[in-house]
Amino acid sequence: MTKADFIDEVADRTGLSKRAAAEAVDAFLETIQDALKRGDAVTFTGFGKFSTQQRAARVGVNPRNPGEKVQIPAATVPKFSAGSALKAAVR
Repeated sequence: MTKADFIDEVADRTGLSKRAAAEAVDAFLETIQDALKRGDAVTFTGFGKFSTQQRAARVGVNPRNPGEKVQIPAATVPKFSAGSALKAAVR
């Protein structure tokens, strides 16, 4: 499902116009992104939790030249943990 498909589905389920649904979806995604930038977690009970995680610096291998080692810097990465209701719905 693409973002456009998702917006169409939201518009159909809510009775909103496609433009209003697109604005709502964009606002939803931007709000989650802003919270993660601040280091906050976003939790939807039963659905899941969006958070950030620290990834330590490590040594990797250059795929073009397997003999060459490459230093990969530390990074903050987004993480999603599925909630129990979402897991049950997918099963």
